[in-house]
Amino acid sequence: MTEPIQSWLTDMDGVLVHESKALPGAAEFVGRLTEAGRPFLVLTNNSIYTPRDLSARLAASGIEVPEERLWTSALATATFVSQQMPGGSAYVIGEAGLTTALHEAGYVLTDVRPDYVILGETRTYSFSAITRAIRFIKGGARFIATNPDSTGPSEEGPLPATGAVAALITKATGREPYFVGKPNPVMLRAGLNRIEAHSEQTAMVGDRMDTDILAGMEAGLRTYLVLTGSTRAEDVERYPFRPTEVRSSIAELIDLI
Repeated sequence: MTEPIQSWLTDMDGVLVHESKALPGAAEFVGRLTEAGRPFLVLTNNSIYTPRDLSARLAASGIEVPEERLWTSALATATFVSQQMPGGSAYVIGEAGLTTALHEAGYVLTDVRPDYVILGETRTYSFSAITRAIRFIKGGARFIATNPDSTGPSEEGPLPATGAVAALITKATGREPYFVGKPNPVMLRAGLNRIEAHSEQTAMVGDRMDTDILAGMEAGLRTYLVLTGSTRAEDVERYPFRPTEVRSSIAELIDLI
């Protein structure tokens, strides 16, 4: 017998919002979760913004999500390295979302013999910073990246993102990074721990088969693919795994809460 869904994880872009505009049913879905007292987290692989930044951006689109309900690849990365090496040090390429998370996890950010090189997303990748990262990794620093996304959106078109820059560093060092963000189920499992949820009673909502649904499946969650983002219904058949269900939008999941 299938356990009832008690907790929810949901992706942000393509599920709740698209280009800063709320998608159909998103505000109602989050509102219903809040009213019902259901534990939930909104997930994003974007490591640029802090939870406070993201909460404000969602509020501007009409979706009320408190800071503590936002779980980013930056937070997951900070949690991961602080468990692996408490009180360690890192050379970081990234923005406030990542540096703030690492500081709060007790990490020292340094350019002197760091334990880790941690690569995140930034609007302007510095060639000199990348060069320094390469030298630290060749010198023995462990290589971590917040997420494997190769491109990110902008008004002018796609921008190179963490995965693309990680590939450059790998080519120069021969060292692959450990990616913490989706589709790594580590990000979801850390999120489940944060809200004290059990995988058997939790569902993951996403718009991408290769990140959201894959991570949810590997973490043992029920998975709901919505078609308001990057995946079309006919795309699903190309994958060797399937979501639990496919829905047109998150509006169709409100009655499950």
